[in-house]
Amino acid sequence: MLDREQAWTILCEFTKSEGLRKHALAVETCVTAYARKLGEDEAKWSVTALLHDFDWEIHPTLEGHPQKGEAILEARGVPEEIRRAILSHANHTGVARLTPLEKTLFACDELAGFITAISYVKPSRSVFEVDVASVKKKMKDKAFARSVNRQDIIDGAQELNVPLEEHIDFCVKAMQEKAEPLGLKGNA
Repeated sequence: MLDREQAWTILCEFTKSEGLRKHALAVETCVTAYARKLGEDEAKWSVTALLHDFDWEIHPTLEGHPQKGEAILEARGVPEEIRRAILSHANHTGVARLTPLEKTLFACDELAGFITAISYVKPSRSVFEVDVASVKKKMKDKAFARSVNRQDIIDGAQELNVPLEEHIDFCVKAMQEKAEPLGLKGNA
């Protein structure tokens, strides 16, 4: 089994953008918080979240990501369960989300990015200024963070069988707990 340090090394080898690395950390934060809540393997869920977009810079198309990255991970000895979860986080792969890990990764991916984007436009650039109401309001603003798929956020909560507001609140609170390493503590 790959440990977190090894996953971080792989992520940094293929991902040079600080923004994408921070995204991986934000998704990891939300996914591992769910692992803790559900009594799942936090280490495995952490590694999966860190690696979910590791290949985006080298395969930035639907034809490449994450399918071509999966082969790299297989060659590095990453277990099939983790590779399958990574494949399932992208609807276009056709890999159905069946396990709690797969559903959680999908549910947290777009939402973590959206919470980060909202944090950056707050007066103090802090996740501590983000709440459920501000997330729901920004979801209606199609011009804001237009690359974030709002339907994936809604569908992710439904697949987790968690009310959308509860899912948003859970992820915001998880990210607030890790605000400093996520670069979201702000300048207040």
